[in-house]
Amino acid sequence: MFIDVRELELRPAEFTVEIPPGEIDYLDAKLRQNGPLKAAGKAELVLGSLEEIRVSGHISVQMEADCDRCLEPAALPVESDFVLYYRPVAEDYGGEAEVGSDEAEMGFYEGDGVELNDVLREQILLALPMQRVCQESCKGICPVCGQNRNLKDCDCHAETSDDRWAALKMLK
Repeated sequence: MFIDVRELELRPAEFTVEIPPGEIDYLDAKLRQNGPLKAAGKAELVLGSLEEIRVSGHISVQMEADCDRCLEPAALPVESDFVLYYRPVAEDYGGEAEVGSDEAEMGFYEGDGVELNDVLREQILLALPMQRVCQESCKGICPVCGQNRNLKDCDCHAETSDDRWAALKMLK
């Protein structure tokens, strides 16, 4: 769904969408959408501004990614409300300029508006945790033998070495 700024001048645009897996590219091969993405909300022009768009709503989707510790699939449910702002790209965009605090949380669009799928992708990526783990108690992978420590404990002992003292060991 395309949100056209000219149509928003006439009236706000309300949306209720259900997007199946595979329609949105999350730009990360390790991140997968496991079920339909459900989103509902409203896009409108911000009063007192020229062509600034506010998109607000609620999003719900079941995502999956490789666990950062053991590389097994980790379920990542996303259920959140959002409010995102978009401003048209200025003519001098790309030059060096100081970014104000109001622009730090602002998205930009080129052309006549924004694509709803891009808005939803951005919101999902913002809602995901920084560290994606299958469970908080995940033990990860053994650095010596590569065994998943959640499935089987291994008897490997990784030797810790401090390379700062390597030159002194050569003096013996």
